[in-house]
Amino acid sequence: MSTPPFLVLPGCARAERVGTGRGAFAALRAEPAGAVRGSALLVPGFTGSKEDFIALLEPLAAAGYRVTAVDQRGQYETGGPDDPAAYTVAALGEDVRALAEALAAEGGGPVHLLGHSFGGQVVREAVLAAGPGPVPWRSLTLMSTGPGAIEPSEAARTKLLLDVLPVMSLEEIWQVIQQLDAQSPQPKPELAPEIAEFMHRRWVANVPASLSVTGGHLMAAPDRVAELAGAVRARALPVLVMSGVRDYAWPVPQQSEMAERLGARRVVVEDSGHSPAAERPVETARALAGFWG
Repeated sequence: MSTPPFLVLPGCARAERVGTGRGAFAALRAEPAGAVRGSALLVPGFTGSKEDFIALLEPLAAAGYRVTAVDQRGQYETGGPDDPAAYTVAALGEDVRALAEALAAEGGGPVHLLGHSFGGQVVREAVLAAGPGPVPWRSLTLMSTGPGAIEPSEAARTKLLLDVLPVMSLEEIWQVIQQLDAQSPQPKPELAPEIAEFMHRRWVANVPASLSVTGGHLMAAPDRVAELAGAVRARALPVLVMSGVRDYAWPVPQQSEMAERLGARRVVVEDSGHSPAAERPVETARALAGFWG
């Protein structure tokens, strides 16, 4: 899961809920001080949240972009029902379409659409499900995501989570995770107290049905790159594939191959892993603004 580098919102940003025809979604939103060059919708991945993009808000706003990062349905402060049908990739893709339409209606035209990790497959679904008429987006960015299922080792860890979800609470699972991390021969860096508390709070706020359905998708996701390539060519939709230099969920060479298959621009953010937006936000924002511009 991504770890935000800080939690205090910059002066250009605010927390609010974005209303759509499919309900309201918790969001962090940033506004440029001057003229608006465009707007962007940032969609997080599995077990993530809008805070995964918090370090991008100020540099993207400074570049002239109105930015909205959201919690997907079932995540952190958006919440959702216990019905598994609410968390299929198709249903979440409909949420993305509704959000993009709401943001486009605020002015500034269609939005730049970005999905991180599992969120990349959600925004892909939104693009694939669009009919022949007008769409509310002007570009697509796939960040640290892959063509299909996650790596077998990562899938095995995800299966462990799905196996215990029916019999353990999220709080109990969290405590087990902390014990395993403490016993690891390669312990994780110690987090600032406020970040550690946030990570705990965010984890237990997940809707279990959401984790079950979306985790299951990640373990068995089909490769839909050929379909996506046809869809983006038909609309002349610009595509960016972005990653760090290493990635535990999808190998970086696989992501590069996906970019070739899509005819997409490719950016690799140096000195970063699965979460370039959190690990190298200045470089990530610069690449995004360059692509959007």
